[in-house]
Amino acid sequence: MTHTSDVLGVEHAGPVTVLTLNRPQRRNALDPALIDALDRALTDAEADPGAHAIVLRGAGGSFCAGADLRHLIELDDRGTKPTAFLRTVSALATRLETSPLPVVAALHGHAVAGGIELALACDIVVAAESTLIGDGHIRHNLMPAAGAAVRMPHLLGGATARRLAMTGELMRADRLAGTGWPHEIVAEDAVDAAAGRIARTLAAAHGPAQSGYKRLLSRTPSMPVQDALALELEAFAEHWAAHDVATALREFVNRPTPSRTEPSA
Repeated sequence: MTHTSDVLGVEHAGPVTVLTLNRPQRRNALDPALIDALDRALTDAEADPGAHAIVLRGAGGSFCAGADLRHLIELDDRGTKPTAFLRTVSALATRLETSPLPVVAALHGHAVAGGIELALACDIVVAAESTLIGDGHIRHNLMPAAGAAVRMPHLLGGATARRLAMTGELMRADRLAGTGWPHEIVAEDAVDAAAGRIARTLAAAHGPAQSGYKRLLSRTPSMPVQDALALELEAFAEHWAAHDVATALREFVNRPTPSRTEPSA
């Protein structure tokens, strides 16, 4: 089933919900309508018992070129600072990062500024090899506001993050292969298929253990090691008590062993 609004396409492909940024004439630049539509679609997916994973992609020639600069100018013309709008972009990125559902980003064309910030918040990122990826904020005398300065050093490494941040340079995805991010780099015509394959693999592992593990992964990097280890053990204990793990383990251990049929002479 497919539904497309003015700014966001929503498709339900079995257990995978595909969200398509739908402002191709503006390289899917982020404005209030698109952020609101994404926020509502994420809420709907999290409430849908049949949705087990999300793919985030862009229509047209790009994934996302960042915040809509014309919207920032319009705000200034009205005497309004863009901070409130950018706070909603940052909140959406955090929702993607902390959602109980795994999120796969499918990048092509451009993933710049707010575009890379959305991608950095996703669990798995697939990119076409020629995708131009970068922070890009300083090219317009801007600072990041939705997580680039926080997530980029962690995921791409400090050296690469500093180069992208302080030069505004855009790099092809295949030049970033050595950083481990994006997680998978594919041919131009293989992005959607690769993202769908990974999303289906994630959907097959759906359950409270997966959601709990994602929560840990989003919380522990900023914590002191001993605190993170304590939180991990606490999360194990809570999960064990809440989800009757022991019964599932007994069923696994006591399952019948498949018999082997001896080859006939």
